[in-house]
Amino acid sequence: MLVNLCDVLKKAQAEHYAVGLFNTTDTDMLEAAIGAAEELRAPIILGTAEVLLPFGELKLIAPSVIAAAKRAGVPVVVHYDHGLTFERCIEALQLGFSSVMFDGSTKDYDTNIAETREIVKIAHAMGASVEGEIGHVGDATKSDNLLTDMYTTPTEAKEYLAATGVDALAIAIGSAHGVYKTKPKLSIERLMEIRSTVDVPLVLHGGSGLSDDDFKNAIREGIAKVNIFTDLCLAGTRAMREGEAEGLDYLAIRNKKVAAIKEAVKQKMLLFGCDGKA
Repeated sequence: MLVNLCDVLKKAQAEHYAVGLFNTTDTDMLEAAIGAAEELRAPIILGTAEVLLPFGELKLIAPSVIAAAKRAGVPVVVHYDHGLTFERCIEALQLGFSSVMFDGSTKDYDTNIAETREIVKIAHAMGASVEGEIGHVGDATKSDNLLTDMYTTPTEAKEYLAATGVDALAIAIGSAHGVYKTKPKLSIERLMEIRSTVDVPLVLHGGSGLSDDDFKNAIREGIAKVNIFTDLCLAGTRAMREGEAEGLDYLAIRNKKVAAIKEAVKQKMLLFGCDGKA
């Protein structure tokens, strides 16, 4: 069934587990993710991000993802992640996405607040949820994820929520997007400070590559949503290379890839503790 973030994250927050967002740029990844969720009876967040649109245009993939969500026997949020422009966020809502993230974190504070507040107003009128971000989640290929002055502060989180009314808040505590070049170090202490200051569900971006203990500690201290994409790509790539080495044909390689991505999704769901929560 198609739901929004509020429908799944409030329960996750209360019961101390996390729901995974798995970006799906094509129907192969979609099949794998939905299959994992239904097999484990887990809620799931499916999405794409603005930077991924060159690999799966919004108008092309939206109908299949939304249809799959409506058919599913588990709660499915269809989420537009890291919307960098106001226009694209509105397009996602018009296409039927049940949730959007407006990422104004690189803009000046006043612009970020004003545009996020407007997105919230529109999305809520359409029955959709909104995720916002304060602080800066870095790029794993660079060193910016190591800069603690880019971490979200409790004061920033409280003021941002009061000013925007977002339904979930992505915070910067040391994770980064992409494949890590050095071992990441999450500031669980900063997470605890933010959790004690605000009551909204908190989101961890840049989850691929973190250790099991990183996830467990973050979820224990208040993370309710974790974003995963790179790990799915790595699993699919390995499967395709193995299939080619085995001399499989295109369709057999495709099925091997789907199975590998499905297994990667299941592993994360079990780690996040969301299995059986649908």
